[in-house]
Amino acid sequence: MSNAKVVFFTGLHEKIVEIVTDHAPEGFETQVIYRNTPLDEQKAAVADADFILVYGARLHDDVLKAAPKARMVQLLAAGYDSMNLKLLREMEIPCCNNGGANSRAVADEALFLMLSLYKQGIAAHASTTSGEWNAPIDGFNTFELADKLVGVLGIGNIGRQVSRRVQGFDARVQYYDLFPLSQEQERELDVTRVSLEELFRTSDIITCHTPLTSETRHIVNAENLGLMKSSAVLINTSRGPVVDEAALIEALQEGRIAGAGLDVFEQEPVDPNNPLLKMDNVVVSPHSAGTTWNTWFRRAEFAYRNMNGVWNGDAPMAVAQDYD
Repeated sequence: MSNAKVVFFTGLHEKIVEIVTDHAPEGFETQVIYRNTPLDEQKAAVADADFILVYGARLHDDVLKAAPKARMVQLLAAGYDSMNLKLLREMEIPCCNNGGANSRAVADEALFLMLSLYKQGIAAHASTTSGEWNAPIDGFNTFELADKLVGVLGIGNIGRQVSRRVQGFDARVQYYDLFPLSQEQERELDVTRVSLEELFRTSDIITCHTPLTSETRHIVNAENLGLMKSSAVLINTSRGPVVDEAALIEALQEGRIAGAGLDVFEQEPVDPNNPLLKMDNVVVSPHSAGTTWNTWFRRAEFAYRNMNGVWNGDAPMAVAQDYD
């Protein structure tokens, strides 16, 4: 059997690209195409590709159409909203995400955002370094996770990791998902399934871990934000458009919810004039939740294992689903 050809579309640093491609098994050859490569060269590269590997680059539809031999598109990221799943379905090419390889990193970030809000972490750091000792801590505005009810919106790989982490802080967990866990899984994870309305109405913290689909776009909207307790906070480490940003800004400005921790925005990079960046009760990061040194090795190992399996006749793992 001839070697398998992988075309890797990326915007990553060369050192990380090397880490990824070093995971290729025997018989796999990887051609790296950086995202600023001219379109004609991209199309030529995929003409005989068996697999397309993607991270930090957008695949033009014409490039996909130029890849008639491709058996699978493999993503190193968890999100797949930038992929044209309809076109791939028409071409009968499965698209697979990273199989939860970055779930620990994103779960850590979600917990960090929760604690930053509850402990006034960013404000406390700024006041301490500027010489205003203990200025933002007034005895009324810091809290513990213990006994809080955390509502997990999307109980996939990341949502389950978040559930375990907050339970370590003695919080309780409820969840909503279009595809619920089995009763056995719920017992094992010690989580309770609730309706979307109850999740928003009763949770002290709502943490978003759902993929971006037609069903989840703006699932955190004015109506659902209006159900939240005035003491509740919203965390989003999934995709920006899961949250109706205008509705969130209004809810925060009017004091209808207590705060938000955001790693993602509807527009990225975020507009420096976005009101969310000016609010004392909002903690932000630059869509970096899943980026840690540790994840590259897990991402690469899963990606090449998945491609190798398909090359040898196995069914692909972690196939992305669209719900249009």
